[in-house]
Amino acid sequence: MSGRASVYLNEQQRESVQALHRSWLWRTELPTWLLIITIYSGWFATVAYWQSLGRLPATLLLIWFSTWYMSLQHELLHGHPTRFPRLNQLFGLLPFSIWYPYGTYRDLHLKHHFDEDLTVPETDPESYYFTERRWHHFNGLQRQLVRLRNTFPGRLLLTPLLTMRFTFVNIWQSFRYRRPASMVMWSVHLLLLIPVLGWLVKHDFGVIYYLLAVTWPMLAMTKVRSFFEHRAAEDPEARTVINEAGWFWRLLFLNLNYHSVHHDLPRVPWYGLPQVYRANKADYLARNQGFLVNGYGELMREHLIKPIKVEINTYFPHGCVEPREEAQKE
Repeated sequence: MSGRASVYLNEQQRESVQALHRSWLWRTELPTWLLIITIYSGWFATVAYWQSLGRLPATLLLIWFSTWYMSLQHELLHGHPTRFPRLNQLFGLLPFSIWYPYGTYRDLHLKHHFDEDLTVPETDPESYYFTERRWHHFNGLQRQLVRLRNTFPGRLLLTPLLTMRFTFVNIWQSFRYRRPASMVMWSVHLLLLIPVLGWLVKHDFGVIYYLLAVTWPMLAMTKVRSFFEHRAAEDPEARTVINEAGWFWRLLFLNLNYHSVHHDLPRVPWYGLPQVYRANKADYLARNQGFLVNGYGELMREHLIKPIKVEINTYFPHGCVEPREEAQKE
């Protein structure tokens, strides 16, 4: 499942991308299979041999593998490495990240792939914008917290707390209001925590330490990628960024910095995004009206103190009242 049909720049690009899909590398999905093996073996081995590695190196490796795992889950829900969603799901169910069930991430993210709804408050599930009504309902402290969250350090510090709060609230509401699908999802997630936490206990790697020293930085790292990933704009094509990040971030986020390309072609695998972007760079920058960032360092420097203006979406001050149809498969 990709979340929506692909949108090509022109017929020449369609033929080029389809030829790549027929190539040996893309057909076998070898890079994604190797990634799955690397993440699973790397996480379990790091915990098993952390005392030999040392606490700090092991912690840094676990932050990397857990963050990488969330990037992998994104690939899985977009139809990689197989054409069978249920099989792909099996590779992303084990909760190394603790706080996110695969099912929750999948359902919310696929709704996010309606480009007409991008940044629309209370419609786009990954939007940081607010309706006019909700913004005016905030008190002064709440508005300052939003603005702090819209700085680079604030995003790293506050959003892990918000994610943890979402998890506890979602579990509580699922069982309190007896939502069967959500109850099953959380029950499976909590059961799968047993082998993950059991592996930590077996090798004397503190569970509380893992939650604070591994999953907190992991959640913060994932928010580096989403920092100013979308902007409010009248034209949906102008709402999604191209971030020409360095190799470290590209590898960690599996090239999702080429976000405008991903939204147009959600079934292009992570290792194909740079190639597609480089072949059509000028066209993509014209398509998203020059929404270009020169790496995450640029965002950090510009928004170390000054927040990005992500408050009321002036194009959709009242949100979106038109219902959307279910996401399409390509």
